[in-house]
Amino acid sequence: MIIVKIGGSEGTGHEAICADLARHIQSGRRIIVVHGGSHDTNVLSEALGHPPRFVTSVSGHTSRYTDRRTMEIFMMAVAGKMNTLIVENLQRLGVNALGLSGIDGRLLQAKRKDAIRIIEDGKKKMLRDDYTGKIEQVNTELLRALLEAGYTPVIAPIALADTGDAVNCDGDRAAAMIAGALDAETYVNFTNVPGLLKDIDDPNSLIREIPRGQLEKFEAYAQGRMKKKIMGAQEALDGGVKEIRLASGKAENPLANALAGECTVIG
Repeated sequence: MIIVKIGGSEGTGHEAICADLARHIQSGRRIIVVHGGSHDTNVLSEALGHPPRFVTSVSGHTSRYTDRRTMEIFMMAVAGKMNTLIVENLQRLGVNALGLSGIDGRLLQAKRKDAIRIIEDGKKKMLRDDYTGKIEQVNTELLRALLEAGYTPVIAPIALADTGDAVNCDGDRAAAMIAGALDAETYVNFTNVPGLLKDIDDPNSLIREIPRGQLEKFEAYAQGRMKKKIMGAQEALDGGVKEIRLASGKAENPLANALAGECTVIG
């Protein structure tokens, strides 16, 4: 069982990833795909006159502030466009992919945040009416049933909150939760860089191995979106996943490349 996360940043092309996934699926591997869509959400938000707003939590993590209008735009971009494009691509390659979001069949159930504490202009503030949440439960029976029926699930990171609302959940952490819930052997997180770098401007500074239990020592190297990927990696390890691979989605044969060790291996 391999859980694959396709990043949503600009430059993380899904075509090469899908082509390599198709080869592995057709050779008998069981794969579940989780994807992001941050870049497409930004573009659509601008086009619809509701520019994206990013906030930094008191713990230093940057995320999208998701009011209800932003949540609806997120649905359009991620569950509408990106999910359908990946399914289309896999179907074209002979894979019987099935697209769904976390609210379908209560696949991903989350606790909606009452408020988020942020730092803005050097001051601590409280933001309310935020449609984000932390996943607490994964409907593994649904995923196993789809796999047994021969489908390859492609999942958009939208969860059903305890309040009954759809909420934006971080794609990296959603993939990590799914990997842990399914006792997956491997969780591969594709991004637009080769893995965790000592120097963000030097792709040759790749950290190739991080032993289980020592991830905290390497957190200082994580910049920007990589912070959430490292957080997700730790959650996957805590959930029992054997290994996490942070790899480039732009490499030739991305999955084969990652499984061969051309990435950061955690575990």
